[in-house]
Amino acid sequence: MTTQFKVCSCNRTMPLDARSGAALGAALGVEPLPVATELCRREVGGFLGAIEGVDDVVVACTQEQALFSELAAERKAVAPLRFVNIRETGGWGKEGGAALPKMAALLAAAALPEPEPVPTVSYDSAGHVLVVGPASRALPWARRLAAQMDVSLLLTSGSAGEMLEERTFPTFSGSGIDVKGWLGAFTVRWKQANPIDLEVCTRCNACVDVCPEGAIDLTYQIDMSKCTSHRDCTKACGAIGAIDFMREDTAREGSYDLVLDLSDTPLLGMHQPPQGYFAPGAGEMAQAEAALKLAQMVGEFEKPKFFAYKDKLCAHGRNGKVGCTACIDVCSAEAVSHDGNLIKVNPNLCVGCGACTTVCPSGALTYAYPRAPDTARRFKTLLSTYFSAGGKAPALLLHGHERGAELLGQLGRMARAGGRLRGVPARVIPVGMHHAAATGLDLWLSAIAYGATNITVLITSQEAPQYVDALQAQMAVAQTIVNGLGYEGVHFSLLRADTATGLDAGLAALMPAQAPDRRAGFNAAAEKRGTLDLALDHLLKNGPRKPEQIALPAGALYGQVMVNKSACTLCMSCVGACPESALMDNANAPQLRFVEKNCVQCGLCEKTCPENAISLAPRLLLTEAARQPVVLNEAQPFHCIRCNAPFGTLQMIENMVSKLSLHGAFAGNINRIKMCGDCRVVDMMENKSEATITSVTRPH
Repeated sequence: MTTQFKVCSCNRTMPLDARSGAALGAALGVEPLPVATELCRREVGGFLGAIEGVDDVVVACTQEQALFSELAAERKAVAPLRFVNIRETGGWGKEGGAALPKMAALLAAAALPEPEPVPTVSYDSAGHVLVVGPASRALPWARRLAAQMDVSLLLTSGSAGEMLEERTFPTFSGSGIDVKGWLGAFTVRWKQANPIDLEVCTRCNACVDVCPEGAIDLTYQIDMSKCTSHRDCTKACGAIGAIDFMREDTAREGSYDLVLDLSDTPLLGMHQPPQGYFAPGAGEMAQAEAALKLAQMVGEFEKPKFFAYKDKLCAHGRNGKVGCTACIDVCSAEAVSHDGNLIKVNPNLCVGCGACTTVCPSGALTYAYPRAPDTARRFKTLLSTYFSAGGKAPALLLHGHERGAELLGQLGRMARAGGRLRGVPARVIPVGMHHAAATGLDLWLSAIAYGATNITVLITSQEAPQYVDALQAQMAVAQTIVNGLGYEGVHFSLLRADTATGLDAGLAALMPAQAPDRRAGFNAAAEKRGTLDLALDHLLKNGPRKPEQIALPAGALYGQVMVNKSACTLCMSCVGACPESALMDNANAPQLRFVEKNCVQCGLCEKTCPENAISLAPRLLLTEAARQPVVLNEAQPFHCIRCNAPFGTLQMIENMVSKLSLHGAFAGNINRIKMCGDCRVVDMMENKSEATITSVTRPH
């Protein structure tokens, strides 16, 4: 594939010249790159020439992305355009003169082939919007939106300053409102609590005229705190029948494409509400922004299906017992839910944060936009190009495409403007992602194996608290592992910032940690634990220390199962519950065996054990023993006292004899407990003195 790289010094504000172009070309494995100074203006011809006869064009400018795209469209260029920011993220920092290795890395990553397409999720919205809230807010917005959308109105309270006029849209009132669904498929349920049904009411004002307490305003809702139940309003309403103080059928329901919730407290409390639901609160500016977005959400829409789920790997449940709930607990959109022994993910509610895949211990849930091997390839390309260009001690700064990219842009511009800010350090390589929580232990450790000294995730106040907690917990596990292998320093960190100043300070405080002397060359596997095996193997072989095991924090995805042998009866309930085949029996002997490498510490064995004989101990076992079955408990087999066939364990039979010796079924026949099933039946048939269900008492 032929790729053209177009680089510009942006009116000589970046330290790029012919020598820099030659160095960039060498690092990218191409001819020296010409460095323009005004690619978007006087030298635009160089861009137009570059888009002819090539397979791909990488433009090192996002400032004029719209202009370059428009020019390419006019020329009907077939080569796809890719844009990368080397200005704010590199050349405009105080260390811009040393940022050439980072620029080369960013250009190389931008030239990578697009990942394979992923399945999509469809939405169909006809623009039917339900406006919910008190009349003082909801009525004005319903009137405005009705000019261009199909509006329904649900009032939660009346208002002396607003009035219902002509019946231009369906109007309801109610409380106990429940909203479920997503863009194009919302179901809203509520209770018609007020005696006046607004869909029946004709706004004739007869009830208002006769109410002596003034309990009915022009939104035609009765203030029950003022009403003295004289019922004059009911009589005045007459045959219309809009007023009913004895209404029994209070349940109401409707289907809508969009919901504008103007309540003081949002009806949906999750951090990431479904698409098509807006809860701007009381702020007029926020309400206006929500209304603009509503108007744009009419038609057919698609989004990527961000996840892939392999139920065979899932450790959520077995036999009605619930084990791992990490994905359910972390989802801020409430898109993941319990589904018997498995989980289910609603793709319409999923917003693509990837946190569920980050915390999944088995790899049953994987991120698909892009897939983990594609992200690992990107990390590897960034780091290998950075090193080939002469860079040292690289740090990857993972950030979201929206707020994170915005902060980086602000930081670069403020650093260039001559203020106190230093900008993005030369060794820090920004990596834009759909969401900051979309990577986890497998990709972080792979990046360290590829030579990164730091993995830092930029977190803003927009992130859900559970995402922050999950990332912190996963980083604690990763840090424990690399420190346990002898690599010094802090390799994994969260950088919390909401301003360019805060981001600048956080980046300045980032100190290089120790990376392996020899960089890894592996490609990530499709499965999470396969990638972890590759990364851990490289870090162990090239680490300063070679420990046999590393103790891990609680909740880690590696560990052992501990069995209290005095309590365990070898019933094998835990074997049946284990979803990963970490616990096994032995067909030839009463043994409970364990393969530590397979264990994901889901806790199903611990919850299933009827004797409470099992506990978990998080650790990372680094020897070959992790792959070999070890015997956790075994017992002497018990042989039938009649036929000598083995049919249980000595401990189990002794426990049964102790517990059942006084039971009526075995009184005087305790030895039957020591017999196999066949011999027990034979013994009962041979004992003629025992009463049976066929015995008949005949009268004398």
